[in-house]
Amino acid sequence: MEVIREIAKIGDKEIILETGKIAKQANSVVLTLGETVVLVAVTMSREPKNLPFMPLTVEFRDANAAAGKIPGGYFKREGRPTEKEILTCRLSDRPIRPLFPKSYRYDTQVIGSVLSNDLQNEPDVLAMTGASAGLMLSPAPWAGPVAGIRVARVGGKLIAFPTFDEIEASDLTVIVSCTRDEIVMVEAGAKQVSESDMIDALMFAKDQSLPLIEAQERLQKRAGKPKIEWKDPEIDQEFRTNVMDRARADMTAALEILGKHERHSAIAAVKDKVAAELGDAAAGREEEISSAIGKLEKQLVRKSTIAGRRVDGRKTTDIRPIYIEVHPLTRPHGSVLFQRGETQAITTTTLGTERDAQRLDTIRGDVNNTFLLHYNFPPYCVGEARPMRGTSRREIGHGALAHRALEGVLPDSETFPYTIRIVSDTTESNGSSSMAAVCGGCLSMMDAGVPITAPVAGIAMGLIQEGDQFAVLSDILGDEDHLGDMDFKCCGTAEGITALQMDMKIHGLPREVLEQALEQARVGRLYILGKMLEQLAEPRPDISQYAPRVETVWVKIDKIRSIIGPGGKVIRGITEQTGVVININDDGRVTLASADMKAIDRAKAIIEGLTFEAEPGQYYNGVVKRIVDFGAFVEIMPGTDGLVHISELENRRIDNVTDVLSEGDDCIVKVVNIDDTGRIRLSRKQAFGVDPDEVLNLRG
Repeated sequence: MEVIREIAKIGDKEIILETGKIAKQANSVVLTLGETVVLVAVTMSREPKNLPFMPLTVEFRDANAAAGKIPGGYFKREGRPTEKEILTCRLSDRPIRPLFPKSYRYDTQVIGSVLSNDLQNEPDVLAMTGASAGLMLSPAPWAGPVAGIRVARVGGKLIAFPTFDEIEASDLTVIVSCTRDEIVMVEAGAKQVSESDMIDALMFAKDQSLPLIEAQERLQKRAGKPKIEWKDPEIDQEFRTNVMDRARADMTAALEILGKHERHSAIAAVKDKVAAELGDAAAGREEEISSAIGKLEKQLVRKSTIAGRRVDGRKTTDIRPIYIEVHPLTRPHGSVLFQRGETQAITTTTLGTERDAQRLDTIRGDVNNTFLLHYNFPPYCVGEARPMRGTSRREIGHGALAHRALEGVLPDSETFPYTIRIVSDTTESNGSSSMAAVCGGCLSMMDAGVPITAPVAGIAMGLIQEGDQFAVLSDILGDEDHLGDMDFKCCGTAEGITALQMDMKIHGLPREVLEQALEQARVGRLYILGKMLEQLAEPRPDISQYAPRVETVWVKIDKIRSIIGPGGKVIRGITEQTGVVININDDGRVTLASADMKAIDRAKAIIEGLTFEAEPGQYYNGVVKRIVDFGAFVEIMPGTDGLVHISELENRRIDNVTDVLSEGDDCIVKVVNIDDTGRIRLSRKQAFGVDPDEVLNLRG
C-alpha cells in the first residue's frame, strides 16, 4: 500500500490531502483539517451514456458517528439527506460542473463522507476541495482544479478556514470556490457590510486558496490516472452555417418579441420552418438543427446586449416594472404579491409560538429553529406540466439564500418571542424568483408586524463578455441567465449586503468587473427598496388579529417546578383553565401564547401567584383576610399573606385590632422581613405616607 500525501499550509492551518489508503477502487482522497476528516470518492462509468445531458451526481453525508453521536428518532440511523447536507452537495456541484466538456456523457458520481468531525472545523469546504482532487486523480477530462475555502471576518480581521465559534462571532462569512486565477463560485452571508468589504473578503479568499490548488496539482502528478483523450464530436460546419443563415432573419425578428412565451414560440417556429425548408436533408439531423438554432440565438442575444439592447428591450441597468400588493390575503398573518416583470411570487408570513419551532437533531445537538423560510417552484410557474416529487435541491438552495438574506434583520427573541415562517410560492418565473422571495419575504414580515431592524431587497445580476467588451446586466431574465456568463444574486439593506451568491460560466472575473457588478447591484437594490417602501414604509405596529399573542414572564429557576407541578399536573391545569399555550425554558423564561389577551392575563396571574416571593422593603396593596388578638393577616398576593402585628398597625398604642381594621379592608403594608421558614412580617404604620407609585397591587 503506497500512501501519497500532500499538505497545504494556509496561515496557521494545515490541510492534509491523502490518497492510496482508503477506497482504493475509486478515485479517492481523504482531507484532514484539525480532527475533521472527509473522504471524497469519484467514480465514472466505463463507457459514455446515450443521454442528452451530462450524468453527474454529487452526494454528501455528515454521519453522526463521525462526531461520536447516535442519531435521534426510532430508527437510529441516517435517512434521507438533511438540508445542510444538500446545501453542501450544491457547494461541491456548482463549481465542478462547468469544467467538464459540454458533450461529456460518462456517468460520473462524487460522494463525500465525513469520517471524523471535531465540531469546530467545518467539513463542507473540505468536501468541495475533495471533489476537485478526486476528479484530478480520475481519468475524467476535467479542467480543474478548484479549491473550496471559507473566510470569516471576526473583530475586523479576515480569517481563512475559521472554526465554528469564529463563524458564530463573525459579521461576514463567505464560501468561495477558486481556480488558480479566478473565483468561480460564491456563497456569502453578512451583517449589512459594504461592497468594498465584501470584495476584500473575496480577494482574500482567492489568495488564500492557492496552496490548495498547488497541493492538488502535486497530488495529481504523483498519483493521477491518465486522462481520457477527449475530443468533442465533429460538427458539420457547412450544415450548421446553412441552418444559421436560413434562420437568421426570422430569429432576429423573434428576438424582438418582448414576452417570454411568445418569444419562445416564435423561436420554435423558426426551427420548424428551417427543418421544413431543408426537407429530406433534415431527416435524422434534428439535434444538429436545434444546436445550430441555439448557437444562433446565443450569438444574436449576446451581440445585441453588448451593443446596449437586451432581450426585452431594456438597457443594461434598467429594472423591470415592479408591482406590489400588500396583504392581498386576509387569513395569513402577513402576505404580499410581489411581481417584477414576468416573475411573480405570493409570499406569506406565519407567526407561531416556541412550540412551533423546528426541532432539529444535528451533529452539534438538538437545535430549535425559530426562523423558517420555504421557497417553492411549482411547474406551472414556467408553464410546464411535470410531476411534483417533493422539495428539489434547487428549492432548498434558493430558500437558503433568501433565509440568509433576511436572517440578519430579525428582532431578538426577547423583543419578539415568536416562531416566524415565511413561504414564498413562485407563481410566475422568468428569472430572479429567489430575489422575489427575498423582497416578498421582507414585506410579508413587515405586514405581519415583525419589527425587523431594516428592510431587505434582492437583485440578480448577469454578465455577458465578448473579448474585451462586457456588459453587466441588472435584474436578469431567465434567458439572460441561460445565455450569459454569470449569475450573481445580491441582497441587502440600504446600509449594506446581507447575502451574496455567484456562479461563473467563464474563466476570469477581474476585480474591476466585480466592483462594477456590486455597485450596479447596490443602485438596483436601492431602487427596488424604494418601490417596496412606497407600499409599506415600516412594519405594522400590531400583529394580525389571527396571530397568537405572546407574552414573556421571567421566574426564578427554582420556581419552575412550582409551575409544572408533579407530573405536569399544574401546567396542564393552567392550560385547561385558560386555553393558553405555555412554554417554559430552562433559564426561567416562560412564554404565554393565545389569541385572547384576557386569557393570557389570567394565566400570567396564576403563574405569578405560584412563583411569587415577597421582597423585604417593598410596599404592597393588601386585603385583610383574618383578624386575631395579636394582629391581622393581610393577603398581598392571591395565596400569599403575612402578619401585621398589633404593634405595627398604628403610630400609637391600640388595645384591639378591630379598632383599626376589619376583615375585607384594603390596606397598604410594607414587608419588614421574611424569616427562615418563609413567614412574612408586615407593617402598616411604616407604609403611612408612601408614594402610591411605589405600591404594588398583585391581587388581580
